[in-house]
Order: sequence, then structure tokens, then C-alpha cells
Amino acid sequence: GVSVPAMEAAASPSAMSSSPTPVRQLPPSTAAQQLDELLADLGHMQSKLSGQGAGVPVETSLDNMLGSLTRDLQELGITATPVGICAGCRKPIAGKVLTALGKTWHPEHFTCARCGQGLDNQPFFEQGGRAFCEEDYHQTFSPRCAYCAGPIREKVLTALDQSWHPEHFFCAHCGKVFGDEGFLERSGKPYCRQDFLALFAPKCQGCERPVMDNYLSALQGVWHPECFVCTECLSSFAGGSFFELEGRPYCELHFHRRQGTICQGCGRPVTGRCITAAGRKYHPEHFVCTYCLGRLQKGTFRECGDKMYCQPCHDKLFL
Repeated sequence: GVSVPAMEAAASPSAMSSSPTPVRQLPPSTAAQQLDELLADLGHMQSKLSGQGAGVPVETSLDNMLGSLTRDLQELGITATPVGICAGCRKPIAGKVLTALGKTWHPEHFTCARCGQGLDNQPFFEQGGRAFCEEDYHQTFSPRCAYCAGPIREKVLTALDQSWHPEHFFCAHCGKVFGDEGFLERSGKPYCRQDFLALFAPKCQGCERPVMDNYLSALQGVWHPECFVCTECLSSFAGGSFFELEGRPYCELHFHRRQGTICQGCGRPVTGRCITAAGRKYHPEHFVCTYCLGRLQKGTFRECGDKMYCQPCHDKLFL
């Protein structure tokens, strides 16, 4: 707060003088008024003195003048008592006084420790026994936002061992402010759940969507259980066994169809001994004459209309 004590001006009994000529006394009220006017006009007096007395500092001249004035007032019976010592200039305060930080100041000497602007008519902040204007206090001492690096003047949010403006703590990918679901962290950055899974969760080899909880590990990747099915017919592998072709899973039937190892006679996969004829494969027991069903021998069969015949049946039917 700023307190403005008036100069103490007390009338004292007239001093007896040995001089035959009595000392003329001014009324105390008049002398005190003159002192107030002088203190109010110090700025004007300083500018006038700056052009006089070459080599005499203005501050010294003012101090001498004030000292002389004090002595004159004392001779006239008026006592001027300083109200304190200014913490800024270390000189007595005889006029307006400002009290702050447990000290007294000339109002013009109570200034920001960083930029020097006067603080007598504006809010100030204290740090380490020094006063600062609001802007310099925040620039020097307030925590910095991890996103914008600006000082945090009001509410501060602490997360990931850093400080943030609440409005600047959002998903590093989509920019959405976090709600009740919170956030997930990766490499020191916060992400919403949706973006975290989309960016960092392993992808299902079947549907390419993130795998979050239950999964199967197969073919050097992970799968949703419902996505690990035959690539051809989309049936699940009830027995737990599957066949791989070019990194994809197949049931036995469609694996052999892709491989071209289906018996032309019965339509079942050929997994053991195999007979290849006319570019088609057969179980040995299914390589028979279409007419008489007798087993054929390689080199002794005839083909007609994608069907196999023994030599006699072929001759009988087609010759």
C-alpha cells in the first residue's frame, strides 16, 4: 500500500538570541507549505540546476539545497522529521512514502527489478525479496508450456513430467483435447486411444485393423481369431491345422487346388503317390477307364473329351 504521511511541522518555543535584533519567525503553516511546494517541484528544480554550476552534480546541489532548507526551518522553529530511508536510493524520505516488501521507498524508486518500470500504481509480484512487474515475473519465473514454450500464467496441467497450458495438452496426432478416457504415451508424446492404436498397435494380417487384446500368432504376424480363416473359402481351421501358400493360410482343399494337386478322378487332394497324365493329377486307384473302370497304365490310355479310356474301350466307342 502507499501511505502519504505529512511532514511533521511542530511549533517550538522561540529561542532566545543574544543579538539585539530579534529573529523574525514565519508562521509554521507558511513554512511547511513552502517545504511541500519545494518537494513537489523537485523535478523542475533539477532541470534548472542542470544548466548551472558547471562540474557540480545535480544530485549534490539538490541535497545541499534540501539541507539548507532543513536548517532554515529548524532556525524558524519547525522540525522536519524523515519518515524512513528509501530502500532504493538509501536516502531519507521526507515526502510521499510507499511501503512494500517490508521496506519504505520513494514512490519513484519502487521499480521492477528487471525492466525498471515504476510499480507504485500497478500490481507487482515478489520473488527473492525483489519486486517484478507482472509480465517480467511470468517471463522469468512461471513454468513453461511443453507445447508452445510460453509462460503459464494461470492454470497449469502437469503430465509426462512436463507442464502444459490445459488447452495445449491434446493428442499429438489429431489435436483432440483428451476427455475422460485419458491418453496414452509414446516417445514422450500424448495420444488419444484411437490414434495410439492406429499408429502403434500391431495390425491384423487378415483385416489390417489394430489388434488390441485376443490374437493369434501365425505366419510371422498376428491375427484376430475371427480373421484367421482360409483365404479362399473363409472357413475356420477347426482342426487347428492349415496350409500356407505365399504367406496366406488355406484349408487343405483350396491349398491343393491352388497347387493343382487335386485328383481329377475323385476331386480330393492328392497327398501321397500321384499319377500325372495330360496335365492332370490322379490318385493311382482313381486313374481308371471312364467306360469299364479298369485301372489304366501310363502309356496305354487314350484321351477323349477330357476323359480317359483304355485302348479297347476307346476303339470300341470311337472307331
